[in-house]
Order: sequence, then structure tokens, then C-alpha cells
Amino acid sequence: MQFNKIYIFAIIVVFTYSCKQEGNESTVLEEQFTSYVNTFIGTDGPGNTYPGATLPFGMVQLSPDIGIPGWDRIAGYFYKDSIITGFSHTHLSGTGAGDLYDILVMPTNSKFSKKIKENNYKPFSSYSHGKESATPGYYTVDLLDYGIKAELTATDRVGIHRYTFPKDSLTAIHVDLGYAINWDKPTDTYIEKINDSTLQGYRMSTGWAKDQRVYFVMQFSKPFKEYSVFKDDTIASLPVQGVNTKIVLRYTTSEGEQIVIKTGLSTAGFEGAKASLKQETDDFNFDLYKEKAKKAWEKELQKIKITTLNKDKKIIFYTMMYQSMLAPTLLSDPNGDYKGANDTIANAKGFKRYDTFSLWDTFRAAHPLYTIIQQERVPDMIRSLVAHYQETGILPVWSMQGNETNMMIGYHAVPVIVDAYFKGFEFDAELAYKACKESAMVNDRQIDIYKDLGYIPVSEHHENWSVSKTMEYAYDDWCIAMFAKDLGNEEDYTYFMKRSQNWKNIYNDKRSWLQPKDSLGNFIEPFIPKEYTPYFCESNAWQYYWFVPQDIEGLIKKTGGKERFAQKLDSMFSYESVPGDKLPIFSTGMIGQYAHGNEPSHHVAYLYNYVNQPSKTQELTRKIVEEQYKNEPNGHCGNEDCGQMSSWYIFSALGFYPVNPAQGVYHLGAPLFEKSEITLPNGKTFTCIANNSSDQNKYVKNITLNGKPLHKIFIEHKEIMNGGILEFEMSPTPNDSLFIKAEVPQPNKIY
Repeated sequence: MQFNKIYIFAIIVVFTYSCKQEGNESTVLEEQFTSYVNTFIGTDGPGNTYPGATLPFGMVQLSPDIGIPGWDRIAGYFYKDSIITGFSHTHLSGTGAGDLYDILVMPTNSKFSKKIKENNYKPFSSYSHGKESATPGYYTVDLLDYGIKAELTATDRVGIHRYTFPKDSLTAIHVDLGYAINWDKPTDTYIEKINDSTLQGYRMSTGWAKDQRVYFVMQFSKPFKEYSVFKDDTIASLPVQGVNTKIVLRYTTSEGEQIVIKTGLSTAGFEGAKASLKQETDDFNFDLYKEKAKKAWEKELQKIKITTLNKDKKIIFYTMMYQSMLAPTLLSDPNGDYKGANDTIANAKGFKRYDTFSLWDTFRAAHPLYTIIQQERVPDMIRSLVAHYQETGILPVWSMQGNETNMMIGYHAVPVIVDAYFKGFEFDAELAYKACKESAMVNDRQIDIYKDLGYIPVSEHHENWSVSKTMEYAYDDWCIAMFAKDLGNEEDYTYFMKRSQNWKNIYNDKRSWLQPKDSLGNFIEPFIPKEYTPYFCESNAWQYYWFVPQDIEGLIKKTGGKERFAQKLDSMFSYESVPGDKLPIFSTGMIGQYAHGNEPSHHVAYLYNYVNQPSKTQELTRKIVEEQYKNEPNGHCGNEDCGQMSSWYIFSALGFYPVNPAQGVYHLGAPLFEKSEITLPNGKTFTCIANNSSDQNKYVKNITLNGKPLHKIFIEHKEIMNGGILEFEMSPTPNDSLFIKAEVPQPNKIY
């Protein structure tokens, strides 16, 4: 027995390590980080994520659909459910909006035929999580009622299914273009047969995005001899066009027989879908594409290597890495064509056009993260934002599928562009500046009133959000001012700097609150800061008080100085809600009035750095990363929001965070891991080390950068890009005295 154990161990070693001698060096195979990704985190609770197959920033999100509408099923899937109605090709990750779900595919046979009202009488099957699994780029589940094994993988623009069937003379594959849930509604669909193994068609729909167009070409590894076509549930013939169309392909299958389906997508036309199939999938080798998908994800995950013995924390970190790359999504075809935001067919010349820009969320941390680990994609993302401006005359607010949804507030493409500009990414700066300025000068979304009064007054609109709009416009104006100054436009600089101070126009000095005003300049009373009212965007006065990232010093002064500011911060994290308080659905992840489940709170824990109490930042950020993120389906405390929630975790686990996302600096917290290595595209490495780190040792005793004491409470982006070592000495006791004279980022300065 001892010999056998040694022999088995030797085999394991051989298969785990591949060593080749190069002088005295040996190269070891890299650890596979895809094995640490749990794609089910966020599929229960408020996370609203999907577990299916996609590539980093890919056009296709091929994932299971429960088939029943509801808030819990915004992403099509809900972990607590027990049925699957099919697999559709497009999904949103972690949003509060129920849209997409294009081109539903469902395999069936003679073993089960039950229909239920809840999923609109579509075919379905029960499933169990014990017969379901997923890794990046791959999803599989057994459809228990049919005895069919479903597997999904994807390329950038092609969704690939593989179904393993039992023996049955009545096997069928349903392709349903009328399927819709939540906000989604088809407006025109079309199916035609190209040959006995190819279909093509389109699905036009409306919903959150008003004019959605998905053209597809679908190829089958096994020809279909018979089929039934339906229009509005009535038998029809091919080609078929209507609001609600579907085709049911009929097969006789032997035991264990497999059929592979490839679906190429395009928003521009059939030629784009055909080109996607030809360029990305030249055969039906499912396992090959599954392996390519894994390698694509592995390449991205390898950009940050963490050292920890805690497997759950490792899984959370790499899942957050994974989820940070599910949006923005690719919009353009291989030849550059895409549906433009002006409803024409546009062409991206020399770049890939992206969309699904959840900017109110992602300008805060996701886009700054991309400037570190997605540097090859950032220029194309900026060009995509500018392309939207060229198509519509304004930068996107919240865009998807070549549409403006006008969801949320601000003109937050501005800080994304300004941040990329100052970090040295290449694009047409003059055009980008023109886009930023003109987007801030339009007369819709109450910007005309904002320009006139210097604030937005309350109105009868059900989502007036007057205080939040004023504050967010003011921040974006600061970004434009910095852009203008660097380009030598002093007149614009002066104008937008003045506008960046508009937050002061709604500051009630008597009450020390940012408070709504009417059009005559009167503060609205009664005013209860903890109440959720139409004056604040998905938040209350506590949560929005701190959103002045362009002028924290000014906010401190308004509050009454550092001591009073620190006291108010303390109250933010200790003033708990009580029974009877009406908390909306987005008020989650609560610590006092702090709501980590919603984005306006995300920078607040780092503000103690401004008042010489960084130990509280260190303590709170550790508390949040450990309590608000879990390795379980209900692992997100709020909507994941297209990468923002996960990006907050990545930054904070590394030990720093962009309080002002466009200033080029990151406030220091405390690292979660013993060691983190960021591989940079210039061949350099930036390493964060936490010596003596433990659950108890969560405070920073000392910090050095490249062996020299760091006399500031932040690190600059260019210092990260230069490579080096940021080293923390951790301690069980706070050590604020170290930081009494530490430099904080200077106002009105880009680093």
C-alpha cells in the first residue's frame, strides 16, 4: 500500500507541474484561477447575476432562463427556482432592469409534456443544483424530466449549445423568438430556413432599451428533416414573420446522441451574424470552444495573483474578477458594423464598439479598475462612448444594444473619459472634450434649470432626484474643468469650475445637510435625513451627503471642520434603522445608514483618511469585504451592477480605492491578502504585501513604497504603472499617529 501511495503521488506531481530546464531555472505551470470562480454568486438574493456562458466583455451571454418574470429573475435565472424553460443568448449582469433574453432554445422529447401558466405555457423541465455546474465560459445542467444533458459555451459573438439526448423518436429543439419576460417585449420576429441544418432570422424588441435588434444565423450539427412553424401559436410556414414566432425542429435520437447548435449574433444584419460564425467557429467541436473560453478567462484572471490560505476568500476574489468583466459588452460585428444609437447601421473603424455602459454605477470603480487591468480595451471603450455622442449629439447616460435608456442620472461618461485622458490612453482628445462639454450644456434632464439656477429644484416628477442630480452634475463639471484646463481652454475651465461648486447651493448651513430647495431658493421642510424621498436617487440624505469627491476639503469646512466631519462619519456608520423605517428594495448591505448594496455609499468608508483617522477606514473596509461578500448564491448584498460591486471588492481587497474616480489617485485602506501581484501590460509587476496580516491584524502600522516610507495616504496611478512593491506592516491596534502629517490628495489637481 505504501508503494501505491508513493506511485499515485508521483503521478499527481507529474500532471500538476510541467517543468522544463532553462539553465538552472524551471518553469511551473500557472495555477488555474478559473477553478476558483463561482458563477452562482449573486444568483440568489439581490445580486441579479446569471450563471451561464460568456467571454470577457462578450456579445453573447448564453444562460438558462427560469421563464417566470419577477424582480428576483431580472437576469433570467433565480437560484431558488426549480425549473428551466430554456436557454437564451443575451442577459444583463446584476442590474435592476429586466431586458434582453433573446432567442430562447429548449430541447424536449416524449418523456414529459406538462405545461404551467406561470411560464406562459412554455415547455420546461425540472432541474437540481446537484446536476448543474458552471465555470467561466461553460454551463451545464441536466433537464431531469427529459433525461437531456444541456451544455453551453460561447465565443465573443457566438453561443454554442450541446445537448446529449436519450433514445427517443420524438426529440425536438424549440427555437422561440416570442419568448419574453419582465420588461422585454418582441415587436417583430422572423425565421427562415437556409438549408436543412441552418436557420436565420431576427428578433426586434422593446423594453428598457426601446429599439433592440438581434439578427442571428443558427447552424445545427445534425440536419432537421421535419419541423413545425408557429405564428402567434398558430401553425404557419417558412419563412414566418410576426410578433410571436417559433420553430420546433424534430429529430429521432439514439441513446447518448449529441446535437451541437451554433448561434451567431449581430445587431446590424445577417451578414454580421454569418461572419461571426465563420470567423469564430469553423466546426462543431464543442469541447474546443469550451477550452478556448476557459483560456480566454484564464488570461484575464491571471492579471492579478493573490496569496491566501483562505479558499473562500480566493473564490470570492476571482469571482469578483470574473463579474467585473461581464460588461461593457461587445456590440460590433467582425467588420465593425453595429446598430448605432441613432438607429442607423454604423461602423466602428479601427476599434471594437462596446455598449452596456451602466455609467452611474461603473464610473466609480469599474472603469478605474479597467485602466489598470484592461488597458488594451480602455481606448475602444472611450471611442465607443464618443461614437455614441457622434450618433446622438450627447454622451451616453446608460446605454445598451445601441440605445440610450436614460436610466439614472449625471453625465458620467465624462469622468470615464477624463480619467482615461489623464492616464495617457490614446484617443481623439479634442473630440472627446467636445463631447463632454456639449453633454453638459444640453437643455434636457433639467440641465437647463441647473445652468440657470445653479441647482435643480424640486418638482412633481416622481423621480425628481433634485439633490442627487445637483451633486452629480457638479462632480462631472469638475471633471470637464480639469479637462479644459489641460487643453488650455481657460474660459471653459473657469465656467465649469464655478459649476462644480453648485453643491454648495443646496447646503443648508443651519442644519448641516444637503437639502432640497424649491425654485425660489427655499429649503423644503419638513426634512428628515434618513427618509427615502424623491429628492435623492435611490438613497437618502445620509448616503448622498458625502458625494463631493471633487471637494472633500470644502465639504469638511461646511460640516464644521475635521472633528465634526469625523463625528458625522461615525454617525453614518452607527445610526441604525429602527422598526417602522421604510427601507426601499435598494437599501441593502446596511451598516448604520451606509448602504453597500447601492453605489452612492461606495467611497464613504475611505473618507476617514481626510480627517487623520485612517484606522477607521481600515476597520470598515475589512468589515465590508468580509461581511458583504460571500461564497454562496446569496453572496452579494445588492445588485452587482455590471461590475461595480465586484470592482469595489477587488480594489479594497488589494488595499486601495479611487475616491475621486478621475483624479488619478487611490486612497489607501488595508490589504485583505498576504500578497497580491498585478501583472501590467508593460511587462512590469505591481505587488501589494501585507506583513503579519490576520483577522486580528487589520490595522496598518507602517507603509513603504519600493522600500521607502510613504508619507501620503494615497498612491498615484502612475506609481502603480511604474511597477514596484507597496508594503504594509499590519497590527492589531490602530496607529493613526503615523498618518497625522500624511498628505491627502490636493483639491483641483490631477495626479
